[in-house]
Amino acid sequence: MPPRILVASIGNPPPYAQTFHSAGHILSAALLSLLSYPPLSRSSTPAGLVSTGSEYTFYQSPSLMNSSGKPVAAAYKAFVRGLSPDDRSAAKLVVLHDELESPLGKIKMKIGGSTKGHNGIKDIVRALGGVEFVRIGVGIGRPESRDSKDVANFVLRKMTMGEMTRVKDGAGDALKLLEKIKGG
Repeated sequence: MPPRILVASIGNPPPYAQTFHSAGHILSAALLSLLSYPPLSRSSTPAGLVSTGSEYTFYQSPSLMNSSGKPVAAAYKAFVRGLSPDDRSAAKLVVLHDELESPLGKIKMKIGGSTKGHNGIKDIVRALGGVEFVRIGVGIGRPESRDSKDVANFVLRKMTMGEMTRVKDGAGDALKLLEKIKGG
């Protein structure tokens, strides 16, 4: 049976690929490694990077974080279309993203509710038009200042190797959540 869970990561393309705002992509890559899945490869339908394994299909949005809605919605629609009619009703979407305010590397799951100002999540909610999805956030911390410019500079700052390792180390906890989602 093909995987019925699409795990979509959102972040930014280069030159922002190793910034806090791309923590979802970094977590996704760590999950692929943990699961021994094939590397992401280019896909034209949907546009982005895709890796399919025995349990999950991973999708990496090619867009800027705040414009993630259309690519993720298109990927999910294509994913569901590719399932058998019997499997379509069981299809699930999980979005991996950065989580401001949470300690670096901490993994949190959420279904519905507030977007907490996350523009990428807001855009996905808008594009999916009411389709429920699960969010798995990886903590990135927060700058001391609440000023929007300082926050923008923080999320677009390149991570150190130690910070990157802490994000990747969240893969084990994220996998436990994916298994919980898979189990129902």
